[in-house]
Amino acid sequence: MEWYFKVLRQYNDFNGRARRQEFWMFALINMILSMGATMVDYIFELILPFGLSGPIASLYSLFVLIPTIAVAVRRLHDIGKSGWMLLVALIPFIGFIWLIVLFVREGEPQENRYGYDPKEQLI
Repeated sequence: MEWYFKVLRQYNDFNGRARRQEFWMFALINMILSMGATMVDYIFELILPFGLSGPIASLYSLFVLIPTIAVAVRRLHDIGKSGWMLLVALIPFIGFIWLIVLFVREGEPQENRYGYDPKEQLI
């Protein structure tokens, strides 16, 4: 949970770098909480017409939107890419797959133009 709260505390930080572990732990915990919010909507029959998510899941999604974008930008910085590369996701199907490939890559082991290697800062 510390990775999740770390990302939430850095919700407005689009500078610097984020390790793979930080990004993927946030993604995992975010997915679990999102599914939990959706289940609460289903339990209380708050689902909107046409299969849209209910109010609890929608509010949660809005709450984590900016932190999610910020950690994704920092993750791209860790591999030496600009945060604007996140717009690749707008390309149907291929863009999403390409982003996953980028997010899985190991970060640059040395300092890059976005900052120091976050793994070195732990030592």
